Amino acid sequence: RLFAHWEAVASTHRVSLPRDMAGPIAQMARHRQAREPVPYVSLSQHGKCEAVAYEERRYPAGKWACVTRGEPMYEQSISMSFMKLMRYICKENSVGCHLGMTVPVLNEIHLTKEGTELEREVLTAYYLPGEFQQNPPVPMDPEIHITERAPLRVITRVFYGMTTEETILREISLLWELLGPTDMVLRETYIVASYENPSVPQRRNEIWFIRRA
Repeated sequence: RLFAHWEAVASTHRVSLPRDMAGPIAQMARHRQAREPVPYVSLSQHGKCEAVAYEERRYPAGKWACVTRGEPMYEQSISMSFMKLMRYICKENSVGCHLGMTVPVLNEIHLTKEGTELEREVLTAYYLPGEFQQNPPVPMDPEIHITERAPLRVITRVFYGMTTEETILREISLLWELLGPTDMVLRETYIVASYENPSVPQRRNEIWFIRRA
């Protein structure tokens, strides 16, 4: 039943779910309560009508497992990358055991020069849990690369639901409206941070604007 549910979700992303994903899906379900947050420091919060409209944070340098895909649709790219990362997290690694889930999973996107649509290539990144930061397990999949990502300072805003090219462009536009004219952040590169797996309908996401060095 769990596999059928994920299969239905995958079909909404125009992706077919391979049968060999049944094991990783069952493992993820068993460990779903144990999720390690990616460490960060909150620098400031900015409100609107007594609610937090956006927050500025600093993330330290750390090791991430990364996959890059360039499918016709954004949802296809992140689905295919996340399936690869799930296999790595669950067993297909040099220690042969479940590594543990961390949140959020990051999807780094780039806008076209006109700023009206996303470039096809999306980098999806999973933060290695603390116990594996010094000695990351080697992925069996050659498309997964372990990368030391530099410290990151970001402006973040929460949104809920599915992430599609349309919703992402809308969230980018909304955050620009809140920030107003500024050259403190990058204009071509953004990050979509996902806190729940794709089978959660009203899942929590964030749009991240990257502060210039």
